[in-house]
Amino acid sequence: MDRYKFTDYFENEVLQKRSYIKKEWCVRVIENPLKIDIQDNQRVRFWGIIEEFDNKVFRVVTLADRVTIHNIFPDRRFKI
Repeated sequence: MDRYKFTDYFENEVLQKRSYIKKEWCVRVIENPLKIDIQDNQRVRFWGIIEEFDNKVFRVVTLADRVTIHNIFPDRRFKI
């Protein structure tokens, strides 16, 4: 987990709004994605299942470097 960084937005907004989030989940999704997509702004989206959260699919968004985590949230609309 030491190789990953977190944006100020993640630390100050995401974790405040979604206090149930664990940083380890972000890393797990990035390292074991169901799907990866690059956005127009070069941010990268990763989807993965979080078993501890009722096997829900979460979306993790990183900056273009794929190691700076910007956002995470449950993605109810994800389709495999």
